[in-house]
Amino acid sequence: MTQITDRVWLDGIRAELLGNILPFWMRHAPDQAEGFNSVVDEYLNVDNATPRASVVISRILWTFSVAARRFGPDYRPMAERAYKYLMDKFWDRKYGGLYWMVDSDETPVSTRKQIYGQAFGIYGLAEYHQLTGDKESLSTARQMHALIEQHSADQRYRGYIEALGQDWTPLRDMRLSEKDINCPKTMNTHLHVMEAYTNLLRADPDEALKVELSKLVDLTLDRILAPDGSHLCLFFDEEWTSQSDTISFGHDIEASWLIVEAAEVLGSPQQLERARNAAIRLADSVLRNGLDPNGGVNYEARSNRPMIDGTKHWWVQAEALVGFFNAYQLTGDDKFRHAALQIWRFIQERIVNRDHGEWHAKLAPDGHVLTMNEDPEAYLIGPWKCPYHNARACFEMLARLTANSAGVDETAST
Repeated sequence: MTQITDRVWLDGIRAELLGNILPFWMRHAPDQAEGFNSVVDEYLNVDNATPRASVVISRILWTFSVAARRFGPDYRPMAERAYKYLMDKFWDRKYGGLYWMVDSDETPVSTRKQIYGQAFGIYGLAEYHQLTGDKESLSTARQMHALIEQHSADQRYRGYIEALGQDWTPLRDMRLSEKDINCPKTMNTHLHVMEAYTNLLRADPDEALKVELSKLVDLTLDRILAPDGSHLCLFFDEEWTSQSDTISFGHDIEASWLIVEAAEVLGSPQQLERARNAAIRLADSVLRNGLDPNGGVNYEARSNRPMIDGTKHWWVQAEALVGFFNAYQLTGDDKFRHAALQIWRFIQERIVNRDHGEWHAKLAPDGHVLTMNEDPEAYLIGPWKCPYHNARACFEMLARLTANSAGVDETAST
């Protein structure tokens, strides 16, 4: 594989972020009122009959708050719009927290308190506070953190219960989506609570929050990481017995760098060493078992069985870009840099939508771009499609490549 310099790579990532991803969302995400479109298909057709998800608005809030902080005020109106929409339409004024979904007329249609959704609310609000200094957004993030700890934290077995009702009472069905197993605890929710608490701690260095985040990092390393360290377990009962043999390559490589980020913010040398060792093992396992020889990272596999889901999801490629490069930074092993570069080229050649902008949601195992006729989630904008993964990958790579390249100014071209 032909190598490129960090500077050339950095310039390409900056061009993708500022020339494609962010402009697409600024152009096509806002609706005709004061909110955001629900679904935009691969041909830019808008369908606002589909309910809007709070998690997408929270992720838009986070993305454009970061963009405005790093690249200037042109991106701030999108952050302000997302903040207002989230608070006006998704905030539960009676019980606190965010509704999961609102209908096309912005009436709440899923009032449950999915902890995954609350986590992304905290994540976006903390970033918006860091952009604006707005006290109300930080106060709301703190309130959401307190609600999670009050109602979802399991004091006996550790961790967080997956979902609760509107009034924070127990639910029978706690699934994040219909594809999931109905379990009280999941890797996915804990990963993103960790991510949210990390960002809130940056914005608000609170000692109680620091203790909770530290416990969550230890829990991830002790119970969510498989005993051999090769992957994360996905679904659990209350006592942390694994309920599934599915391996999610995208979550494994995403967690590999997020857990290091959390440990770095906490600042414990011993915990950071554990996190780094886990990150390297996870990245190495995804490199050996998840990377398709034809390009891209596959979606899922089953442990101890030769069953691979070779679909290429856009978000998995974004996380693999960062995760492999993070492993390279931790080890200096060129195999990880080569893997990250391979992923970047795959993204540019196969994932970026050259006709309409943004990234294709999914490629079939044979490499063709899936449409919504083949997969209802193959949209450019939708309840599970947002600028968070690919914009964040670009933000991370710009910072990391800048650190690797002496004398390169990340914002020089903005």
